[in-house]
Amino acid sequence: MNTALGNTRSPGRLLDRLLAAPHLAHVVPKLQPEALHRLIQHCGLEDCGQLMALATPDQLARVFDLDLWRPAAPSLDERFDADRFGLWLEVMVEADVSSAATTVAAMDADLVSAGLGQHVRVVDYAAIAPYIKLDGEVFTNFTIDDPLRHEVGGYVISARRRSFWDAITAVLTELAEVHNHSFNQIMRRCRRQSNAGSEIDGLDDLLTTDAQSMFDVALEREVRRDMQGYVTPAQARAFLQTSRRIDRRHDAMPPRDPLTTAYFRDAEARTAMESAASAEPQSARHVDSAASQATSEAVTAIVDLLYEEGVIPRAPRALLEAAETSAPLLACIRARLQFAHDRDPDAYATRNAELAYLANVLLAGATVQSRAIAEEESANAVMAVCNLGLESWPAHWLSGHVRAGQAATKAAADLPEDFLIRHDLVRVFQVGWTVLHEDICMYSADKLLSILTSVRCHDRDVQFALETLRVRLMKHLRAGSPWDARDALDVIAILDTPAWAALLGLIDPFPTRHAALGASLAGTAHRIDAHAFDFISGNRHVQQVHDFMRLLPALLSG
Repeated sequence: MNTALGNTRSPGRLLDRLLAAPHLAHVVPKLQPEALHRLIQHCGLEDCGQLMALATPDQLARVFDLDLWRPAAPSLDERFDADRFGLWLEVMVEADVSSAATTVAAMDADLVSAGLGQHVRVVDYAAIAPYIKLDGEVFTNFTIDDPLRHEVGGYVISARRRSFWDAITAVLTELAEVHNHSFNQIMRRCRRQSNAGSEIDGLDDLLTTDAQSMFDVALEREVRRDMQGYVTPAQARAFLQTSRRIDRRHDAMPPRDPLTTAYFRDAEARTAMESAASAEPQSARHVDSAASQATSEAVTAIVDLLYEEGVIPRAPRALLEAAETSAPLLACIRARLQFAHDRDPDAYATRNAELAYLANVLLAGATVQSRAIAEEESANAVMAVCNLGLESWPAHWLSGHVRAGQAATKAAADLPEDFLIRHDLVRVFQVGWTVLHEDICMYSADKLLSILTSVRCHDRDVQFALETLRVRLMKHLRAGSPWDARDALDVIAILDTPAWAALLGLIDPFPTRHAALGASLAGTAHRIDAHAFDFISGNRHVQQVHDFMRLLPALLSG
């Protein structure tokens, strides 16, 4: 690595090193948008203005897709963040208003107008300009009462929000003077969004122009992200909900679900398009100059620095390299991935593509401990669920029929080493996800419901809370979503705090094994981190959960 960049100890120090790096103006446009977004998250958008001023409009469009859309709650659909858009404009203007206007002019006019439409109203100046009547009286047929108003390029702008007003007027003024064509495109769209709307007649239920504009922008973003291989929250939720319903008693394994089939069909199309785009003449690709070599080395140095500082994680090598402590827990899947790696590279590459897809699904549609799954957790979570799926794989799916005297849900004692050459990991994940739902979440909720019928407390308020929990748990258990009663579980903390923490981990859309569960089984009383948990990765963990639920009556009555 270039020693001029060195090691840093804080986001501020990191930015100083980056800004001092050689050939920075040529390096930033070559960085991946995802890397720029991680840098913004690490250092803060307000401090990254100088770097973002060097990014290309295409880069910023990709960064905006990542940064301007936020879910109201983990795993819900993402919505446009108008305040974040205003902050972006402010940061770009503070760095250089001329550069900011150039960048905005090169961006998609629909996106810019949709963002601006959340902050300002726009009308033609002619619509509100005063005029002199025949009798000499000066007449104004319309006024804008908001004191925050600005006239520019034949339009009158008034504030919907007071925040970021100075940045918005500055960039629009610069646009009108230097990029008049783009300015008029944006203003015409903003003017349509500022209309009061159609007369309400009760005969239609159409979106307003403003809402329709935002819907169109969101749809265009979804199409772009779909082409980049992202999974939408709605698709992820649908996949995870379907995956809880795998019938392990069925004679044969289920077919691949439509969502996954469509995803990989589109992935093949993307790969073909990328291959065609890269198949240009060698003479067009070959650039042999000292300047390009220096830029390439500078890019490598910057990327290495971002890796070392933890801004971007190093991609796992096929998820085969693991710490010694975790290997026994994931031995089943690692051994079969290793076999595929050694014997069939094509199948191994396919399995890794499936792991990446499943990790994207969890990032988009799953929560753990009522929060979104962190990106660094997603790979471990997928491996854990898949390992559980392999250990729980029904034996009759291997032989093609249920053997005489064999339980339909009995897992295969020993899967063949070439299992992952012949079977995909998506269905393995679905088996593991079903086990988590049925044998962990639903099982724990059902056992807790039975226990609550016999738990008695002398404190009337506590007893009332226990009865409320029982009623709510019964309702949501019947609906197949016992986690909807989680907020009523707080009463368990009064009886036994470790048991309460363990139950919160088990009765969850993504059940996990909280550290309190192991402490309760071991009878230890040492301090436990409230956020410490493990992903359930094998039948041994399932058995521990069942042992804990058998112990729970004694814990709650003691």
